[in-house]
Amino acid sequence: MLVKKLFRTARSYKAQFISMIIMVAIGVGVFLGFNIEWKSIEEDVGEFLEQTAYADYRLYSETGFSKEDIEKIKNIEGVDAATRYLSVNVGLQDTKKSVALDVSEDYNVSVMTITSGEDYSPESEGIYLSDRFAQANGIKLGDELTLTYKGAEITAKVAALAKSSEHMICVADSNQVMPDYSTFGFAYISPKLLKNAVGRVFYPQINLISALDKKALEEKVNSALGKTVQLVGKEDHTVYKEAMGEAEEGKTMGSILPVLFLAIAVLTMATTMHRITAKEKTQIGTLKALGFRDRHIMTHYTSYGLAIGALGTALGVLLGYGIAALIMSPFGMMSTYFDLPEWKLVMPFFCIPVIVLTVAVLTAISFFSVRKMLRGTAAETLRPYTPKRMKKSFVERLPVWQRFSFGTKWNIRDLMRHKNRSAMTLVGIVGCMILLVGGLGMRDTLKYFMKVLDEDVSNYNTKVNLSETAEKSEALVLAGELNGDFESASGVSLDGDTVALMIYSADHDLIRFPAEKSGHIRLTDDGVYLCMRLADRAKVGEEIEFSPYGSDRTYRVRVAGYYRSVMTESIAMTARCAEKLGVEYRITSIYTNESVENIPEHSAITGKQDKRTLMDTYDKFMELMNMMIVILMAAAIVLGVIVLYNLGVMSYVERSRELATLKVLGFRDKHIGRLLIGQNLWLTVIGVLIGLPAGVGVLQYLIKALAGEYELRLSLGVLTYSVSILVTFGVSIAVSLMVAAKSKKINMVEALKIDE
Repeated sequence: MLVKKLFRTARSYKAQFISMIIMVAIGVGVFLGFNIEWKSIEEDVGEFLEQTAYADYRLYSETGFSKEDIEKIKNIEGVDAATRYLSVNVGLQDTKKSVALDVSEDYNVSVMTITSGEDYSPESEGIYLSDRFAQANGIKLGDELTLTYKGAEITAKVAALAKSSEHMICVADSNQVMPDYSTFGFAYISPKLLKNAVGRVFYPQINLISALDKKALEEKVNSALGKTVQLVGKEDHTVYKEAMGEAEEGKTMGSILPVLFLAIAVLTMATTMHRITAKEKTQIGTLKALGFRDRHIMTHYTSYGLAIGALGTALGVLLGYGIAALIMSPFGMMSTYFDLPEWKLVMPFFCIPVIVLTVAVLTAISFFSVRKMLRGTAAETLRPYTPKRMKKSFVERLPVWQRFSFGTKWNIRDLMRHKNRSAMTLVGIVGCMILLVGGLGMRDTLKYFMKVLDEDVSNYNTKVNLSETAEKSEALVLAGELNGDFESASGVSLDGDTVALMIYSADHDLIRFPAEKSGHIRLTDDGVYLCMRLADRAKVGEEIEFSPYGSDRTYRVRVAGYYRSVMTESIAMTARCAEKLGVEYRITSIYTNESVENIPEHSAITGKQDKRTLMDTYDKFMELMNMMIVILMAAAIVLGVIVLYNLGVMSYVERSRELATLKVLGFRDKHIGRLLIGQNLWLTVIGVLIGLPAGVGVLQYLIKALAGEYELRLSLGVLTYSVSILVTFGVSIAVSLMVAAKSKKINMVEALKIDE
C-alpha cells in the first residue's frame, strides 16, 4: 500500500520530484566530472612520464657541457641516469613550419614512445617525428624531410612516428599557449646524424634522474663542475608544470561549481520536502488513524529522499563520466592540449564516500521533515498544516505602508511569511548570475589578454631564434640587417629563486611592455623593471640583487618600475643598462617586420616564428573557451529554470486558497498573474544586485587560482553585464509566466474547502 502511495505522491508532485532529481544529478555529475578529470590527468600523465624516463632535473649552460662534465654528473652519488641533451627549434625547409629538434647523447633519459616505425638507434640516419605533426601535415613513414639548423640542411627519411613526454604539450615557446600541430611539432634524431650535418654537436643541457632534493643536488653539481649552473626541477619545467597546473585547475573548479550545485540541491530538497510533508499532513494523520505506526510512516516518507538521492546520484555518475570523457579523451577538449599515448578515466577514491554522504543527507532531510509532522495524536495530525501566525513586519509599521498598492502589500507579506522559499529563489538567481558573469567575464578577460599580447607586446611580424653558439657581434649585425630589435633571455637567482633576466634593445618599437594598468611603457636605462608577480620584492627606487647562473658575480641595481610580463616571471632591462652594469649576455632572439620567406638562412639562425601563426593558436584556445562558456551558460539556465520553477510551483500550491479567494473577490487571471510575476521580478532584481559583484569576485578568484602563471587583468565588457542580466531576467520571466498560467486552472470550490 505504501509503495503504491509513493508512486501516487511522486505523480502528484512530479515537477518537484523531477527538479530535485535533476539538481542532484547535475551536482553529482559536475562534482565527479571535474574530479575524474584532474585525477585522470595525474594518472595518465604520470604513467607517460614514467614510461619515457622523464627527467627529474635539467641543467642549463650557455657555454655548453663537455664529455668531462657529463661524466662528473654521472659520478655524483644519488644521480641514477644522465645524458647530454639538445632541444632547439628548427625550420622545415621551404615552409613556415618548424619542429623542436631533440638529440640525446645516451638516450636513457627523456626517451620516446614509438607509435609506428622502427625503434630508435644511436646509429640511425632517420628522423623520429611527432605522429600528431605528421598526421596534421600528411607526412608518412619513409617521406624525406629537410630541416634547417644553423644554416645547414639535415635531410633524412622519416624512420618512425612517436610521442614524447618532453613535448607532451607541444608549443614552440612560452608565448604559445596551445599546440598547433599543423605548424609546429617535434623530431628526434641521433647525435650521429646531427654531427654529419653540422660537424660538432653542442649540448647546452643535461637531463638527469635523481631522487635528491633540489638544494642537495645543486650543491653537489656546482661542487663537481666547479661553477654554478642553472638547475631546473621538473616542477618548473614547462610540460610538467602545465600538466600539473591543469590538474590543480580541475581541483579548484571541482571545489566551486559542484559545491554550488550540490548546496542548491540540498537546500531545494530541504525546502521542498518540508512543503510536501506539510501538504501531506492530513494524509499522515489518516495513516496514523488507520493504525500505521509512526516508524512505518516515517520510513515511507523518508524513502522519498532516498529514492530521489539514489536516482539522482545514479544519473549523476553517468553524467560525471560523460563530462570527464568530454574533457579527457582522444577526442575531448584536452586532446588539443595534451599529446598522450593512452587516455584512461580514473575516479578519486574520496568521490565514493561523498556520493554516499549526499544520498544520506537527502534521506536525513526527508526523515526530519516527516518527523516534525508526526508529533501529537492522530486527531491533531489530521488537522491541515497551518502556517504560524505572522506578526507585523517592520515594513508594515512604516508610514509609507498605506501608500503601497494591494499587490505590493500582498507580495511583501508573502515574502515575509515564506522566508525559506524566498531565500532559495534568491540563491537560484544568484547562482545563475555567478555562472553567467564568471563564464562570460573569463572570455572577456582572455580576449583582452590576447589583445594586449597582439598589440601591446608583439608589434613585429617574425621572431628569429638564434643558436646557442651565435656570437654577440654576429647577432648584432644580423639584427641590423633585419632592422630588428633583439632580446636576451637567461636565468638568474633572485633571493634564491630562479627568474628570467630579459635584456632588450627595443629602439624600433617592435617589442612593447604592457603597463601595470593600461597601455605600455618604455624601458629606461636607469634600472630594471620587475614583472607584477615580483612587485612585492622591492618598491620603485629600492635596489635588488641578482646573480646570473654560470657566473660568480652578483649585481645590485635600482628598480625603475613595474610591467606586465604576460607570460614569464622576469626582470627586464635595456641592453644599455646591462652594458653599464657589466652584465654579460647572449642574444637569443631577434624581432623583425620582415616576413619568414624574406629572411635568408644563416648559420646563427635555428628557427623562425611567424607572429600570425602564433596568434592563430590563441584563436584555437578561444574556441575551447567558447565551448566552456556555452556549457556554463547552459548550466546557469538549467539551474535558474529548475530552482525557480520548482519554487514557483511550490508557491502556487501553497497559495492556491489565497489565489482562489482573489478570484472570488473579482480579480481576473491577468491581475493574479501580475502578482505572481511581480514577486519573482522583485527577487530577480535583488538576486542580480547580489549576483553581479559575487560573480566578479568568483571570477577574480578563478583568475588567480587557474591562471596564476599569466599576468591577467580582470576585464569585463558591457555586453557581459547586459547578457548576464538579460538571460537571468529572461529565465525568471519565462518561469513566472509558466507558473502564472496555472492560476487559470484553479478549482475555486476545492481550494476554498481545503481546510474543512
